[in-house]
Amino acid sequence: MIDILFYILSTITLGSAALTLLSKNPIHSALWLVVSFFSLAGHYILLNSQFLGMVHIMVYSGAIMILMLFTIMLMNLNISNEVQKPFVTKLVATVAFCLMGLIILSVVMRGTEIYELQYTTHGKDFQSVQVLGQVLLNDYVLPFEMVAVLLLLAMIGAVLISKKDKTEKTA
Repeated sequence: MIDILFYILSTITLGSAALTLLSKNPIHSALWLVVSFFSLAGHYILLNSQFLGMVHIMVYSGAIMILMLFTIMLMNLNISNEVQKPFVTKLVATVAFCLMGLIILSVVMRGTEIYELQYTTHGKDFQSVQVLGQVLLNDYVLPFEMVAVLLLLAMIGAVLISKKDKTEKTA
């Protein structure tokens, strides 16, 4: 049963990710990204990490997507205003994407032959919010604070991008 659910969620994840890239409308692309985020949260729940799945839904599917939608709306992206890329640029991007995919696939295939994963138990329940908070705020406090500063800088950048230039003169 879990295998069937995994394959269904994987199909939804890959399909919605592909539609995110292939959608011409930025709003539709953002909505497909939300579907992809929800299916990734389903993967976390299948891995018996309910807390991480719920946080993923709240943070990514909620807050980050709302910020992205506001940014898209503030930037007023229209297909009619978009400059069409030359065919050579599209061809080079496609070839580079395929080559990177082949490199990643070869690394993953070689990695499964060389490395053998061994899981050890430490006696701690990392699903507990208390243990997760202690680990996050004791062992990983510097990366945690760096992410907070990065999100603050991203918010400031979004405000600056959306701000109209008042020095333009009307003739």
